[in-house]
Amino acid sequence: MLQLSGGRLPEPGPRYGAYPQPPLGAGHSSVEYEPRATAVGEARREVRRQLEIWGLAERDDVADTAELLVSELATNALLHSESRFTLTMTAAHGVLRCEVADAGDGQPRVLDAGTSESGRGMFLVDALALRWGWQDDGAGTTVWFELGTCGCALGGSSGCG
Repeated sequence: MLQLSGGRLPEPGPRYGAYPQPPLGAGHSSVEYEPRATAVGEARREVRRQLEIWGLAERDDVADTAELLVSELATNALLHSESRFTLTMTAAHGVLRCEVADAGDGQPRVLDAGTSESGRGMFLVDALALRWGWQDDGAGTTVWFELGTCGCALGGSSGCG
């Protein structure tokens, strides 16, 4: 039986309905990287490793997309801030959220993909993520995106938690 603040919750039934269970694939991870070229590959491997631990790597679309988008954000952090960056991932209730925080003060912009060989990172994030955003947190900038890990995050009802 679920307990909250020491009190017992009522038994599920017609009056109360079912109570939410701990979400499938739930977790939190945060890793800091030095400002070196190998950090982007390390961050990509960390995404795959963490999604495997959480049982979310079977969804290749989620794992591949998360790796790609983290790679883009990590590359931007290295190019624009030349500082350490932190990758934070959380997964709960059918949503994977990835954040890359660095010491830079720039605002990410979505550029037209065009034919240029650079500047497509935020275009990809904008095209592939459920949601994305950024915040200036005083000590730098955090850019984040969210991906659905099951049908419920996209409005479906696959019972992912």
